[in-house]
Amino acid sequence: MDLTPTQCEILNALINLYQKDKSAVKGEKVASAIDRNPGTIRNQMQSLKALELIEGVPGPKGGYKPTSRAYKALDYESFDEGEPVKIFLGGEKIEGATATEIDLTTLPQPDQCKATIRILGDIKSFESGDEIQIGPTPVNKMLIRGEVAGRDDLDNKLIIRIKEIHSIPRIPVKEISSNNLITLDVDDFIQDATGKMYENNIKGAPVSSGSEIIGMVTLTDIARAVGDGKVDVRVSEIMTEEIISISGDSTLDDAMVKLDEHDISRLLVMDGDEPIGIITMRDILRRLVPFNFS
Repeated sequence: MDLTPTQCEILNALINLYQKDKSAVKGEKVASAIDRNPGTIRNQMQSLKALELIEGVPGPKGGYKPTSRAYKALDYESFDEGEPVKIFLGGEKIEGATATEIDLTTLPQPDQCKATIRILGDIKSFESGDEIQIGPTPVNKMLIRGEVAGRDDLDNKLIIRIKEIHSIPRIPVKEISSNNLITLDVDDFIQDATGKMYENNIKGAPVSSGSEIIGMVTLTDIARAVGDGKVDVRVSEIMTEEIISISGDSTLDDAMVKLDEHDISRLLVMDGDEPIGIITMRDILRRLVPFNFS
């Protein structure tokens, strides 16, 4: 559907105001948002109603609401599906605004790396030089940080000068976790535990009693014990009894959240009730930064 620039501007303003308040919008409010004469807005609203892009709501609290055709006319695809992509300006979340498209425009030019962000919501508060964050996105948790380099009020787009891009692959934990579970016996002395960790190049391991996992010991636990003069004790005396685990089918994002919540560096990976491996923050970081400079 071909719309005039004025119709696009009015429709964008109406959608932005409606997204923010979730109620019918007065024509005067639309006029104020785009600095237009209220009479001009009323005339244009009649045209937009004829195109079935808006509908009028009668009554004292009435006004105008965009129809689903309005969103499609402005290429806001699937606006009512999925999760919103948050936008932060100067560290503060912008309420009623969500990113609908992210176009990376100048990737081959690292000194000029920019992105064009299509916004569903009011962008008039964004100024050149403002610090902005887009995301994380729902699927790959992509997050962009940078500063505003420009603004297109007609198409409701921001041009961002990118400083950082982060993304978390949507892959299961079991894809990168260790599949050879090294355990310590409950009766092992800390000297034995240290030797086993050194031999296997690991910094922590579950403690088992028979076939049951009953705790976790790390090199930090051992160093703390030695510092306290406990040089001849068993791992059962210094282990952490609370075992934090995660399903092998969980995502890396789930693992990162759990590691952060519990302030730990490793999780026991489970397949149902069976422990199958360990995933550490280092494993995740190595997957997140797969640089090859050759």
